[in-house]
Amino acid sequence: MKTTALHRIAPVRETKRPAEQAPEHGLPTARVAANSPGFFVERNGVRCAGVHLIVDLYGAKRLDDLEFIRQTLIDCVEAAGATLLHVYLHPFEPNGGISGVAVLAESHVSIHTWPEHGYAAVDVFMCGRTKPERCVDVLRNAFTPESIAVEEILRGRTR
Repeated sequence: MKTTALHRIAPVRETKRPAEQAPEHGLPTARVAANSPGFFVERNGVRCAGVHLIVDLYGAKRLDDLEFIRQTLIDCVEAAGATLLHVYLHPFEPNGGISGVAVLAESHVSIHTWPEHGYAAVDVFMCGRTKPERCVDVLRNAFTPESIAVEEILRGRTR
């Protein structure tokens, strides 16, 4: 059985929180829930462990470009105001697809691409004072998809 190591990108310890800006994605922003343990957030009156965005990109470009995808994951993390710990990417042959994850102090951003179909599946799961919805605009600008679908799931609801 052949094993292949993931590409490990050096950890980034600091991220800058972007200035507040009007969201173009139409998703509400989460806030940290008062009197809650850890990094639980409150969104639309619901206290939960975190916000999970399921993002499907159709007719997307540059889905076989490892370094471009690495930088796009980092851009997502910075836009959301999250803390990047590591980025791991793995290219597949012969179609050039890439799977990867940005591991965050506040959870993760993962991507799986099928360049031969122009499709990418992205999961953004974050807790704490992050703004995961800002990743949608980063992904839209980076991969210029013909269409994009976003589903939001509030994970670990406590009320």
